[in-house]
Order: sequence, then structure tokens, then C-alpha cells
Amino acid sequence: MTDPSEPVEEPANLRFLRRLVTVLTAVMIGGLLVIVSLIVIRFSSDRTPAAIPLPDHITLPDGTRAEAFTVTADWYAVITGDERVLIYDRASGDLRKTIDLRTTE
Repeated sequence: MTDPSEPVEEPANLRFLRRLVTVLTAVMIGGLLVIVSLIVIRFSSDRTPAAIPLPDHITLPDGTRAEAFTVTADWYAVITGDERVLIYDRASGDLRKTIDLRTTE
């Protein structure tokens, strides 16, 4: 019979598993610290996105109300409440094209 006060040598695969769990725990803690620090750095910056240069004024046809607005390099578009897309030239501000989105049934 073995003496209970005598230390028992643990098997090699159990020793490997214990070290593996310790290393993986350290890696997970390190990864969590990196993620938290990146979030803090990203949200604490005072940088604001560059403003898109918008036209000073847009002359819409009478009775129309703007619902949405989009800008490209050469033109900008205004989507109106009466389901039309008005495309304006960016340089001159002139109306280039009107697209009717209403379906005909």
C-alpha cells in the first residue's frame, strides 16, 4: 500500500493540460485588455469626421419637400416627399434631371 503523505507524481499529459489552460487564460486576458484599450482610444479621440461640402442653397420646385439628400463628385440628388429624385449639377446648381419614382398601375 502507498503512504498518503507521500507526494504523487502527476502524469505528463495532465501537466501539459494544466500549462495549456494557464497559457490560454493569460492570452484571453491579454486580448480582452487590448480590445478594451482600443475601444477607449477610439471613443475618446476628439477627431470629428470631415464635413462634406454642401451647397449653400438648393432651389426646389414649388410644393416639394426634401426627404433625403446625397452627394457625389459631380452632382447631388434630393429625394422629395412626392416620390421624385431631383438631380442637380454640383458646379452650377442647375437641375439636371428629374426621376419619377411613382409606379404606374
